[in-house]
Amino acid sequence: MLAITPHISISDDEIELSAIRAQGAGGQNVNKVSTAIHLRFDIMASSLPDAYKEKLMLLADKRVTTDGVIVLKAQRFRSQDKNREDALTRLLSIITEANAKVIKRIATKPSRSAKRKRVDEKAKRGNLKVLRGRITE
Repeated sequence: MLAITPHISISDDEIELSAIRAQGAGGQNVNKVSTAIHLRFDIMASSLPDAYKEKLMLLADKRVTTDGVIVLKAQRFRSQDKNREDALTRLLSIITEANAKVIKRIATKPSRSAKRKRVDEKAKRGNLKVLRGRITE
């Protein structure tokens, strides 16, 4: 079970995990041991609430296919167990980030004292630069 919130979780049979051979450096170990994990999660066939499904389907993410399947490849670690953990953690982060509420930014204006400080600082810098010039007698 992958717990998303205390009330929402995904059962293990909804997540398809398969071991594949990892790419990159690693010597002979890479050629003979399948340590990388390929994760597939079908959004529409899952037991997630409809609100979660809609937000996941609207993601502009290359990891989500047009069929609504999240595909992840975890090969960061040399052991299969750590890669499986990594893939499940990444799936959890995708789901939680998709459902995060967007806080609308409230535009603010700088205070009068902040404006005055900014202008005073600009004047100081300007005077300092004037002092760097040639000395005329």
